[in-house]
Amino acid sequence: MLGQHSSMNKNPSFSGFFLGTALIGLVFFLGTSVCAEAKAGDVAMVPESFSSLAEMVSPAVVNVRTEKTVPSSSRTYRHFNQNPFGNDDRFNDFFEKFFGEQPQKDFKERSLGSGFIIDKDGFIVTNNHVIENAEKIKVKLKDGKEYNAEIIGRDTSTDLALIKVPSGNNLPVIAFGDSNSLKVGQWVVAIGSPFGLEQTVTAGILSAKGRVIGSGPYDNFLQTDASINPGNSGGPLIDMQGQVVGINTAIIASGQGIGFAIPINLAKGIIEQLKNKGEVTRGWLGVVISDINDDVAEYYGVQDKKGAMVMEVVKGDPADLAGIQANDIILEVNDHKVETSRDLTNLVAGISVGEKVKILVLRNNKKQTFTVDVAKRPEDSKLASKNPEKGREDELGIRVTNLTPEIAKRMNLSPTEGVLVENVESGSKAAEAGVQSGDVIKEINHQAIKSVKDYSSQMSKLKKDDAVQIFIWRMNAGFVVVKFTK
Repeated sequence: MLGQHSSMNKNPSFSGFFLGTALIGLVFFLGTSVCAEAKAGDVAMVPESFSSLAEMVSPAVVNVRTEKTVPSSSRTYRHFNQNPFGNDDRFNDFFEKFFGEQPQKDFKERSLGSGFIIDKDGFIVTNNHVIENAEKIKVKLKDGKEYNAEIIGRDTSTDLALIKVPSGNNLPVIAFGDSNSLKVGQWVVAIGSPFGLEQTVTAGILSAKGRVIGSGPYDNFLQTDASINPGNSGGPLIDMQGQVVGINTAIIASGQGIGFAIPINLAKGIIEQLKNKGEVTRGWLGVVISDINDDVAEYYGVQDKKGAMVMEVVKGDPADLAGIQANDIILEVNDHKVETSRDLTNLVAGISVGEKVKILVLRNNKKQTFTVDVAKRPEDSKLASKNPEKGREDELGIRVTNLTPEIAKRMNLSPTEGVLVENVESGSKAAEAGVQSGDVIKEINHQAIKSVKDYSSQMSKLKKDDAVQIFIWRMNAGFVVVKFTK
């Protein structure tokens, strides 16, 4: 799933996750008499006022304005949304015939976002997408003072950025809270500049924790119904003690009352690295992992669904050198329990490069411990196959292609092997069984599929009426198993 965020210059028609309107609804129950007196121990459902909280926190919340130069098309028709001829040069020829070749001009693109000051030295946290490619960054405080800001560091994987204004200005600051201690249903407050409306305060509750929205390998969002809109990006989500528990980032397209914030506990280490080094370095084992859902447990005969199953081991990388193998189940890292694949990703990301770690795995129902030298996580574009070979629709109605770095990055994929389902013929056996376009086929009947050639070879071995089990990675669903008869 793709993400669209809060900068004002983003295309509002883009599908997926973006910052939109979130409304807080009040529900009234009628027809049943209720006791008007509060009993001892009852929870106060609505705070008397958010005013004191807003007054305490809002001075440290800033408006972030950016400017960048964007090259325009040299054609007169650059403002058209779509070429009616597609990529046909007839469209170009038409305009050149009547208008001639137009001189190319650049134009200034401006966007708005939010941020918050974290110390007296002038460091400000915001979203990466707010300041990405910016040539000028202006920060405006609640009292109207404005400062030029510089970029200290950015982390695209978590959409976080650290900028800085000159120190010595006696700036107000906000303290970090503890997002791990949050409970669903607690009141939270969002402060920012939605649609450029500075110092807007909205309130709601924490709707959920640990949300995965398909924005990257470190998805772990707080969900809230506090109103979040374009321009709120980078602003703080505050608890009732006036501490930052999240960084407002995105919402679901057309989904009212569903906003997402990066947990501050996830952001703390990243912010510290950006402050000290200007970049983020993450640990890397060199494995492709999966949660152990019902499909995976049945497919591999696993009883306990806790842990992270190793689907692939990258040859020559730390896990491979230590002896970890595909189908191992990682249970612990340095005595820290691993219950899901996301637990493992976050644990390893926080380990220093070069550090030795103890990894407890379950292999063939026996526990084994391996010592792994953690390496630096490579660029995402290097984690996918580079062969663009394609196949044709087979007798099951599936057409596959090898993964390319571009496809893998767009789909937030890290696997190094597998084939992408380009198309599933309507009414075919595969379509009826549930195979979908965009699926990544990893195995067929427990045989690894690393390329189109592997896929074709394995399919050719299957005879009519043979049972087929296809082990698939599916965006926003994880690993699934599709079963049918050839």
